[in-house]
Amino acid sequence: MDLFLYVLMGVLIVAANVLGFLSYRKKKSLYSASLTVLLMAPVLGGIGGVIALLIIRDAFAIFYGLQVAYFLLVNSAIILVIAVITSAVRKYRAT
Repeated sequence: MDLFLYVLMGVLIVAANVLGFLSYRKKKSLYSASLTVLLMAPVLGGIGGVIALLIIRDAFAIFYGLQVAYFLLVNSAIILVIAVITSAVRKYRAT
């Protein structure tokens, strides 16, 4: 059971990152990719919580969804930091 939930967590995190990458390719902005992952955090966290509720059938399974959302928020913060550093390097190289 634990293995399935870990795999599900990995799939949800990869899905958020793929959606962020598609947003980056469309708009050519790391900031939009970070915003996409940030907005996907509660959505995919809720989906993960509902799937965990259906599988485990315990009210505490909703905390699984909150954990997935937390990891996606941290992931979004990392992408935002990378975007800021990249923008600073580009601006520094342009001058």
